[in-house]
Amino acid sequence: MEEEVLAEIIGKNITRLRKDANMTQLELAEKLNYSDKSISKWEQGNGIPDVRILLQLAELFGVSLDDLVHEHVEKEVLPRSAKRRNRFLTVLCSVGICWLVAVICFVFLGLFGPELDFMWLAFLFAVPASSIVVLVFSCIWHWKWIRIISISVLIWTAIACVYLVIFAFTGGTQNLWYLFLIGIPLQALTLVYFAWRRGARFKR
Repeated sequence: MEEEVLAEIIGKNITRLRKDANMTQLELAEKLNYSDKSISKWEQGNGIPDVRILLQLAELFGVSLDDLVHEHVEKEVLPRSAKRRNRFLTVLCSVGICWLVAVICFVFLGLFGPELDFMWLAFLFAVPASSIVVLVFSCIWHWKWIRIISISVLIWTAIACVYLVIFAFTGGTQNLWYLFLIGIPLQALTLVYFAWRRGARFKR
């Protein structure tokens, strides 16, 4: 096989796998510690990555080396709007399961522990649980802003859960609100981390 033909095949496969993973050239370059210009060059068939990079790509996309260097029939690609709708429904159903578990816990506590005064706490814990679900999907699908928002919601609702549980069972203490001070450095670290990652991308 001629080198030009091989370069074109590898380029098409990299493009297809990258788009299937919902990644930009910049995001792929970051994972490989290469520039996005190199990714663009490979995808255009103007060069062939060395064996080490090909192995990295195969591991990253969960395919074999053979899959990268042989031609494949293009599979049907869902329209972007349909893909967004499917992902939204997936997240919605997953979050719905969190709230279903909360309702089940509330019902069982009501049936077998009616003397408990704080059954509503079951719903309280569904909020950070939902944030974790959204965070997982936002990491998988590279939803940057959703990731930041879900981490922020997780930080503050987790602290709120601890605060309200202590308050519910002990009546609270004068300085119980100090717990929320923990959220300030955590929130700041979250914002600094994402700002640093954004700056690192631009430098490349």
